[in-house]
Amino acid sequence: MGQLKGQVFQHPPARIVSLLAPGQTAPKLPPVPRLALAFHDIDAPRRGLVAPDRAMVQALLDFAADWREPEPMLLHCWMGISRSTAAALIVACALRPERSELEAAQALRAASPTATPNPLMIALADDLLGRQGRLVAAAKAIGRGAEAGSGGMFRLKVR
Repeated sequence: MGQLKGQVFQHPPARIVSLLAPGQTAPKLPPVPRLALAFHDIDAPRRGLVAPDRAMVQALLDFAADWREPEPMLLHCWMGISRSTAAALIVACALRPERSELEAAQALRAASPTATPNPLMIALADDLLGRQGRLVAAAKAIGRGAEAGSGGMFRLKVR
């Protein structure tokens, strides 16, 4: 959590997206527009767990579409490997629809060697954005990220 608060201090965000596990408390961060989504980091619906769904991904897309401020948008999750990296790739593709999905995914890999975007989030966004499987294919093309206990902070230019 110290790394997150340090990042917020160095680069004050205009907006924050918190991708939490159900029941997890969001960290205290600056009072800026914030979206909190709670679901388990799973790649398919499973009994007893909360999977990301279309409504959650649509909420992320709507929140990102309203981002007009020049300051960055902060996206974070517990480990910084799957949920937040999927959200970053989704936002990158949504805000620059002319950019190829593969180019966006490769930029994510360059920024975060540990990124392993949540495949269910990616599939839902692919459908919502009308990417006809290209976003799913791009995430698969960069493969699983480097093994790590947690991902490091990274910056991804999305607009």
